[in-house]
Amino acid sequence: MDSSVLFISAYPDDANRLSQMLQALPLGLVHVNNLKLARHELQHHPYSVILSEAFLPDGKWLDALDLAREYDGRVEVIVTDQDADARLWAEALNLGAYDVLSQPFYEPEVRRILHNACSRVECRPRGFAAAN
Repeated sequence: MDSSVLFISAYPDDANRLSQMLQALPLGLVHVNNLKLARHELQHHPYSVILSEAFLPDGKWLDALDLAREYDGRVEVIVTDQDADARLWAEALNLGAYDVLSQPFYEPEVRRILHNACSRVECRPRGFAAAN
């Protein structure tokens, strides 16, 4: 599996930490700081996962979820937030996100969740769209 993760975050230091954590996995990480740039990336490159901050400079994680749905359900969305709690986790999963990662990032958890999300996307047949 050779997958790519699109990280939408206004915090480049978080992107650097994530990149270091994922070096041992066959996952590429591309960082953009807003939804507009994320849309451009998705139009030009395939991604297995969108990892989105809960609150973005030009929107929220729900906008990232809508963006992922434009790509035939073949992109998983994982939400991340420093204040991730059971309420955010329940809301995210109920609305279609794959999972929630709390910050600060815990490397084994990041690797496990991203690897599993990418594996799930790789196993889907083309044209499969997750039920809404």
